[in-house]
Amino acid sequence: MSLKKNIIANYLGQGWTALMGLAFVPVYIDYLGVEAWGLVGFMTMLQAWLTLLDMGLTPTLSREMARFQAGAHSAQTIRDLLRSLEVIYGCVAVAVVGIVWFIAPWVATHWLNVVNLSAATVAQAIGMIGLVLAARMAEQVYRGAIQGLQHQVWLNGAQGVLATLRWGGVVGVLAWVDTSIEAFFLWQGLVSLLTVIILSRKTYHLLPPGERPARFELAAIVRIRRFAGGMAATTLLALLLTQVDKLLLSKLVSLEEFGYYILAASVAGALAFLVAPIATAVSPRLTELVAKSEQQVLIDTYHRATQWLAAVLIPAALVIAAFAEPLLYAWTGNVSLAQQAGPLLILLALGTLCNGFMHVPYMMQLAHGWTGFAVRVNIVAVCFIVPAILWAVPRFGAIGAAWAWFALNAGYVFIGVHFMHRRLLPDEKWRWYWGAVIKPLSIGTITVLALRYWIVLPSGRVPMVATMTGIGILVMGVVLWTVPASREFLRRQFKTLRGHVLNG
Repeated sequence: MSLKKNIIANYLGQGWTALMGLAFVPVYIDYLGVEAWGLVGFMTMLQAWLTLLDMGLTPTLSREMARFQAGAHSAQTIRDLLRSLEVIYGCVAVAVVGIVWFIAPWVATHWLNVVNLSAATVAQAIGMIGLVLAARMAEQVYRGAIQGLQHQVWLNGAQGVLATLRWGGVVGVLAWVDTSIEAFFLWQGLVSLLTVIILSRKTYHLLPPGERPARFELAAIVRIRRFAGGMAATTLLALLLTQVDKLLLSKLVSLEEFGYYILAASVAGALAFLVAPIATAVSPRLTELVAKSEQQVLIDTYHRATQWLAAVLIPAALVIAAFAEPLLYAWTGNVSLAQQAGPLLILLALGTLCNGFMHVPYMMQLAHGWTGFAVRVNIVAVCFIVPAILWAVPRFGAIGAAWAWFALNAGYVFIGVHFMHRRLLPDEKWRWYWGAVIKPLSIGTITVLALRYWIVLPSGRVPMVATMTGIGILVMGVVLWTVPASREFLRRQFKTLRGHVLNG
């Protein structure tokens, strides 16, 4: 499967998934309330933290599947590795369900600051969250395998359908069956179980038959222990960087204020769906090129990926940050909600932009099997963000956590990535900084601030959406022409179109 097709498929599939995850949020809040929506955010946070139990095995499996494509595994060894991870994940999933059910009453009464919901309702909802989390963990095994095998067109099609069922279908449940938060989580769990069945069948269909039935092999786990161990440590520290704000806020502020923060984080987090398609598609490709020692192709692929990422991410992030409050109002129709979440969204969007810059360089590190660097950098970053949040939130509220998130990611881009290039791509650092960060970010910022100053937004929600859409297209066009890879692509397309017109 070509890299271009995988990227296009990832944007279509993951874009639709992001749309489904965001489009119905105002409906959920209308049915459930902001406080209950905070529980949904709590589930999302727990799902992120439970990737610690992954122990780095899922990204390792994806990498090994890509190496299988390059001839580093036989059909039997890769099937044994997959079966070994299935056994491990099955045991972990059972443990997750039991632990979450056991601690649910304590979390409801001693951790979350609940005002309107009853403790019994919250405890029951948290218990059901355990079932959802177990199923979502199992999903990741097969999703990682299919990504590593580079069958991402099919994967994105399936995920788009399942996301529609997951997020759109629950609206029907809330409207016609039950408006409780428990019904929301029950539906999520059922769709996740269906997803596990579909993805597992597809994974085994893609793998060629082995010499014997697949079985648990301790040796298969031992062979990947070093890379998986590095990934586990990196995952732990990455979680502290990306989720510690939410974890601490769930304790330090009210569940309602936490709901506002989660709403802003959900919008800012949608930017990750502009990052993931490129990072997901390019990761197995970089791994394959490293395995084949094709250095120049590797460098060219790396720069094209980083520049295209900048071309699509920078305009979206800048528009969201510059028009945060109007955007939230146009989306939800709730003035108070937009005023509460708007300032948070500005900082979270800019922080997510900086975080997005790191993804392709990180994929390059994984392609080389170099996980130690990310561990060391993230240790330093964790030593900054945890004290910063503990100091800022009691004094300034949720906005203090948003400032810490932005400062952390800005520092990581301009310090951490420098050292990554010095080891792996010593002659490519300034090309990356200038072509993928400094130049497009500077020109994009000037453009969006000028538009924010000169354009008066209409008061109606529909005209406001139309105006901001036009602004987004204009900023996107400017940045696309600024970035070398996208500018060259546009030139080729223009020449082709002109040739068709002249010859037609």
